[in-house]
Amino acid sequence: MNRRPLRFITTFGLGHMRPASGTWGSLPPVIITIAMILMGAGPNTQPISYYGVLAAILLVFCAACIMQGDAAEARFGEKDPSEAVADETAGQCIPLLAILPANAESPARGLLFVAVAFFAFRILDIIKPPPAKGWQRIPGGWGILIDDLVAGVYAAIVVVVAQRWF
Repeated sequence: MNRRPLRFITTFGLGHMRPASGTWGSLPPVIITIAMILMGAGPNTQPISYYGVLAAILLVFCAACIMQGDAAEARFGEKDPSEAVADETAGQCIPLLAILPANAESPARGLLFVAVAFFAFRILDIIKPPPAKGWQRIPGGWGILIDDLVAGVYAAIVVVVAQRWF
């Protein structure tokens, strides 16, 4: 069996954290987003940097799932192993990308929508409303990834609706 490290698909080891490895895997883009907003590089002040960083994280961790998914399933001996959290890292970026510049004019307002994005994604990733759950049957890395991208789109819808209300 290939013993090469699976750094990216475990989001640099966060997938080994317990409890709730998926929540640990969701935190890096949230922490980066919070740091960017607090440093004045949020979607309202530095939109190219803000959206560019989140898009890069999304692409890198999608690629990690696709490229290391088979190896992770073989290493951990199960379909969509809990240690593989790159899908959560990628999926969490989608609702964070839905935060509009006008809704991050103040750090407090920006952080409110980061919280909405985080909790909406975690809840929707856990309950996996249709058709998200069905996508897990796809073999390998795509099966690990797709359901979380769908949960991310659902969470982005929640963020957009929340921004309209507040």
